[in-house]
Amino acid sequence: MAVQTVFKRYEFKYLVNTEQKEKIISTISQYMQPDKYGHGTVRNIYFDTDNYLLIRRSIEKPVYKEKLRIRSYGKTDTESKVFVELKKKYKSVVYKRRIVLPQNEAMAWVCGNNDCSKPSQIKNEIDYFINFYKTLHPAVFLSYEREAYAARDGSDFRVTFDENILCRQNDLSLCSEVYGTPILQGGMSIMEIKCSGGIPLWMTELLSRERIFKTPFSKYGTAYKNLIFKKDKITEVIKNA
Repeated sequence: MAVQTVFKRYEFKYLVNTEQKEKIISTISQYMQPDKYGHGTVRNIYFDTDNYLLIRRSIEKPVYKEKLRIRSYGKTDTESKVFVELKKKYKSVVYKRRIVLPQNEAMAWVCGNNDCSKPSQIKNEIDYFINFYKTLHPAVFLSYEREAYAARDGSDFRVTFDENILCRQNDLSLCSEVYGTPILQGGMSIMEIKCSGGIPLWMTELLSRERIFKTPFSKYGTAYKNLIFKKDKITEVIKNA
């Protein structure tokens, strides 16, 4: 099966509890089915500059924002295929470009130690991003358990549920075990609706009936606020003491 490398879509996030999640899944099962990834653990390494410019800009909610990460769907080894993903958002529209590479090559490329072996327009865009920000380095390991559903009618409408979201700044490897600091209250999930056009009527009726409303939530942004920013403030206080 060919791997999709270019995305242009809307992404809407909702914070739901266990009861709401069960009601949603009960309803969407009429229209959707588990996608090819089904239920699994998503691992991400987010890259940022020395002063965390990318995530600080993102938190300010600008019209345009961008980020770079390496992602795997499960534990990997150095030769496992992973995704190098450049994600941009402009006026509520999400644009994602990605390349599939062995993990060791992906890490070496993004860290500036080697070139990508797959020439393409996407490679050129990621190269420009790496060269523009200069001091990119692995900043955060972020993992979560994901349930993913795809539309039965073959459209690109998707729904995902992410829970047990953990982050850390040490052991930044997709080969390592899942552990870290939780950034979401127990029993809660982030539901995300992904679509290139409008949300189906049955879904809007479900959200209205259950009084589930959109909420802004950035996993990396929350990790930065709860982990990195607090650590930097403590370091600053110690230096000034």
